[in-house]
Amino acid sequence: MAMNNATAVIEFLLIGISNYPERSVTFFTLVLITYISILLGNGLIIFLIHFDPHLHTPMYFFLSNLSFIDLCYGTASMPQVLVHCFSTHPYLSYPQCLTQMSVSLVLATAKCLLLAVMAYDRVVAISNPLHYSMVMNAPVCAWLAATSWGASLVLTAMLLLSLQLHFCGANIINHFACEILSLLKLACSDTSINQLMIFIIGIFTLLLPFGFVIFSHFRIAAAVLKIHSTQGRLKAFSTCGSHLIVVTIFYRAVISMYMKPQSKSSPDQHKFVSVFYGALTPTLNPLIYSLRNKDVKGAMRKVMMKRHRPPLLLKLLK
Repeated sequence: MAMNNATAVIEFLLIGISNYPERSVTFFTLVLITYISILLGNGLIIFLIHFDPHLHTPMYFFLSNLSFIDLCYGTASMPQVLVHCFSTHPYLSYPQCLTQMSVSLVLATAKCLLLAVMAYDRVVAISNPLHYSMVMNAPVCAWLAATSWGASLVLTAMLLLSLQLHFCGANIINHFACEILSLLKLACSDTSINQLMIFIIGIFTLLLPFGFVIFSHFRIAAAVLKIHSTQGRLKAFSTCGSHLIVVTIFYRAVISMYMKPQSKSSPDQHKFVSVFYGALTPTLNPLIYSLRNKDVKGAMRKVMMKRHRPPLLLKLLK
């Protein structure tokens, strides 16, 4: 990504919330609660999966990756948003803006691909349970996770290297954080190639993975209907339905931003849609995917028992 040496733009003014100073306290409180929830929820999931050997399975391996992505994604922007809540001139330097944007793109792309991998894992587990351990063995799981991360790095690098932006003085970003579409609107150079690149990459990271997730849930639903137990069917549909709702919220929010003609989108719409995939889904994921799960609850009980077990009882148990 290059910037013309003649331009005077060396920093950007983020006005995501500064336009509404009367709502600063409310917004700060909501962001703080959301960020703490993301840290505690996803951090707890990562810790429990590492702590309990019973959770060392493919499903929880991918869940720990998802929790790590959500934790990092929130940390990439939310602390800066909190600092800017009460700042009259919330400036961000060009290198800081570029770094934040790059990290967010890598994490968001990795999440899109990882959700498709997780859907595949569930299809194999439910449709072909007898061969699940052979199909989803440790090397395969590691390769799928590494492919998601590697592809996100490559695709993000391709997108960033295609950006040759020149700024002619405008430096106001109507967003909570540095975001690529908002940055493109400030450029006085032609950005048609950049928008085409975003659309093409979006096909491989948004439309195709989302289509695969929907197809996978149809496969899962077909397999669940073969379960003879009514209670088992209801439980499976409840779990899969919750997963599908959260995944759909994430994909639909991102697709509505990056796959729609920019002329039909307003800056405020971009700003608040980003809240859905940047804050809402990382908060809901631990609740939907793990904390309602009996295995995770069992791991939490083990941690609590180990923490509060009296020293004398520990000696007797040894």
